[in-house]
Amino acid sequence: MGWKVGVLTVSDRVFHGERDDRGGLLLCELVRRIDGEVAVYEIIPDEQPVIEATLIHFVDEVCCDLVLTTGGTGFAPRDVTPEATKAVIEKEAPGLTEMMRMKTLSKKKYASLSRSVAGIRKETLIVNFPGNSKGVQECFDVVQPVLPHALVLIKGKDVH
Repeated sequence: MGWKVGVLTVSDRVFHGERDDRGGLLLCELVRRIDGEVAVYEIIPDEQPVIEATLIHFVDEVCCDLVLTTGGTGFAPRDVTPEATKAVIEKEAPGLTEMMRMKTLSKKKYASLSRSVAGIRKETLIVNFPGNSKGVQECFDVVQPVLPHALVLIKGKDVH
């Protein structure tokens, strides 16, 4: 089964062309490892209403099975991706982000400063990833083994 995936980069600097989007492009590649196909990919600024509207669009109109965001999960004043994600999800999935933080903390002490959120809107899983490509890679490696099963469960399919 191929999963329809949305990738969203949230970064003022990438949006304004001041930095390359390494994290978002990496996520576009990594989803192939879970039999995912990128249906939509966008770069937007760190603006909560824009993030919320884009997440809703990816879920409600594009009908993605999985939405992966990169950026805006830290402590900086404009880092509002977690707040935007919480505003649009119906159920939280804290185990995914707890697992990402726990497993990456041994490699980087600043993993403890991640405010990433994961949750479900309708039949779509949304997961926030860090803004840098190394963090994206490490965190994706942590959750990759459970993502396909999570997506099957969200769709209400029998897994036995």
